[in-house]
Amino acid sequence: MTSVEEPARPGERIRDAARTRAEILDVATQEFARAGYDGARVDEIAARTRTTKRMIYYYFGGKEQLFTAVLERAYGVIREAEQQLDVDHLDPVAAIRRLAELTFDHHEQHPDFIRLVSIENIHEAHHIAASEKLGKIGSPALDVIRRILAAGQESGLFTADVDAVDLHAMISSFCFFRVSNRHTFGALFGRDLLDRAQRAHYRAMLGDMVIAYLTAERTTD
Repeated sequence: MTSVEEPARPGERIRDAARTRAEILDVATQEFARAGYDGARVDEIAARTRTTKRMIYYYFGGKEQLFTAVLERAYGVIREAEQQLDVDHLDPVAAIRRLAELTFDHHEQHPDFIRLVSIENIHEAHHIAASEKLGKIGSPALDVIRRILAAGQESGLFTADVDAVDLHAMISSFCFFRVSNRHTFGALFGRDLLDRAQRAHYRAMLGDMVIAYLTAERTTD
């Protein structure tokens, strides 16, 4: 009796392709974060995966498209977390703190995301601007912020008339700096911004800054 290997069923082929793409993206994320866009090599990514350079080009088209796919997935992770954030049952002060903590936790847990964004800024957001997917993804956090700001102003808890994008930038700036500038800040000031013993302090400080900004009395000229 002759043994003939049974061909993979369509569903299995789809799952295999999905696994292969995910594996390529995992390794590519590490390689781009480590070496930057210019320094990363598709040959190296292929060598660290169970595939070939030819297959990487088959799935993604080329190095530029692969980096764009890496960015799309990286941004997709935090956008999904923002979409799942449930703060409607909280008062505006607690809600905005929770949103700030979400960004704080995500950036700390995903240092490769910080590196990728830094690299993309060096390239003046070329890949993001060219990505139809990233152009549509927006930020669910902005919708959440707008709802919280409206509730806070309606209740009288928030005295400041604050733009949601400005507040998003304020929160992101602190969270991003803490990870991206950890080493230079430590070398200059002798303090590790990711010191576990100080984590609760920095997390609370972020919320305190945001609330202080939202509740500050504004003077008009």
